[in-house]
Amino acid sequence: MAEDKKEFWRWAESNWKNPDKEWEKAKIVTVGIDVGSVSSQAVIMGDGEVLAYSNMRTGSDSPNSAKNAFDFALDALIDMPEDRMDYCIGTGYGRVNVPFSDRSITEIACHARGANYIYGPGVRTVLDIGGQDIKVIQCDDKGKVTNFLMNDKCAAGTGRGMEVLADLLGISINEVGDRSFKIKEEPKAVSSTCVVYAKSEATGLLRKGWTTEAVLAAYCRAMAERIYSLIERIGVVPEFAVTGGMAKNRGVMERLMPMVGLDRMKTKWDAQIAGAVGAALFGHALCQKGKGRKK
Repeated sequence: MAEDKKEFWRWAESNWKNPDKEWEKAKIVTVGIDVGSVSSQAVIMGDGEVLAYSNMRTGSDSPNSAKNAFDFALDALIDMPEDRMDYCIGTGYGRVNVPFSDRSITEIACHARGANYIYGPGVRTVLDIGGQDIKVIQCDDKGKVTNFLMNDKCAAGTGRGMEVLADLLGISINEVGDRSFKIKEEPKAVSSTCVVYAKSEATGLLRKGWTTEAVLAAYCRAMAERIYSLIERIGVVPEFAVTGGMAKNRGVMERLMPMVGLDRMKTKWDAQIAGAVGAALFGHALCQKGKGRKK
């Protein structure tokens, strides 16, 4: 039997339970489900505080991805019944395909609100790098959107583009950032971050004798430049925070931040859960206004 092809793009799925909070003591339990093109997150909140969350790969079926993410977060809580939730909000690329949600809210609003929670009320500019798009969002001290700009629906400069490159080069997606700095001299950026052209260009550079690390560096720089071109169009108001999976890729982030001219904010939370956190917080606010499910 042929050996299964290694999936270099695959990142570790995870779930987490807050050891300092008990769902039984919560008056209001809300759920936020963020179904993205590449990853899905579920956040369970009690009285506006995170009880548990999950982060996993989005499958080909959005409704199933939403349920799987929710079940994975529930697994972390062990004994909380599914019907304990008072409200559920869907967000993200597949927000209309969350079959058990009470309503859906755009990811722009949810990422701003979620960033306000996971980074603090000082955040004013949020860069969200998703699987297939990039958004720059400006918000106030309550996490309300004041302005935003997003790229076209294209994998260039996004998480999906990085996954394709990792698979092409045979490098684990988790190692891309570190490996991109194992070079003697920083190369120029590749000419295109388009997934189709970048694959062709990367293959050509390898044939010319470039090391894998140099190709990674050139691609990470190109992604940083593409992301910065969007940031530049809207401008940056400090403080600056990053959400989405690319926040974990130092190969791109450490090349981007000198262009921005700021240090990015730090957080103890997983930057990928911001959208789901924001959705759960919107649900909590609606419950406080008496909009929760009648039981």
